[in-house]
Amino acid sequence: MNHGSRSWQQFDRAVRTFSDRVIDRVKQIVTETAEIIYGQAVALAPVDEGNLKNSIEINYYDGGLKAKITVGASYGIYVEFGTGIYSVSGKGRKTPWVYFDEKLGRYVFTRGMHAQPFFFPAVESGGQHFTRELNR
Repeated sequence: MNHGSRSWQQFDRAVRTFSDRVIDRVKQIVTETAEIIYGQAVALAPVDEGNLKNSIEINYYDGGLKAKITVGASYGIYVEFGTGIYSVSGKGRKTPWVYFDEKLGRYVFTRGMHAQPFFFPAVESGGQHFTRELNR
């Protein structure tokens, strides 16, 4: 019996076992991070009718090695960054406008809406968790 061959097989098995454990740990960190981002985004999203909160979703890819958190509500970006003179970028409309509010049943005069960040603070918290866990 060739002892070198057996040693090589043991080494190869040990490397595969270690690799599997690392991949499992990374998947766990990805899942934890995605759940943190999702949970905080839902918690921070301002409530009107719950549309914005209900539009937040997580999808996992590549066997759990990747996660994508999305906001399906088309107006989510306006809630996150504000509109009009309150736009975080400073590029919002500078003149006031009027629109018809279906819920109020009347026209509303506005200069815009203050930002109500919900997604990027959640991503920041998730990123901190991800970095902390990978560096453990």
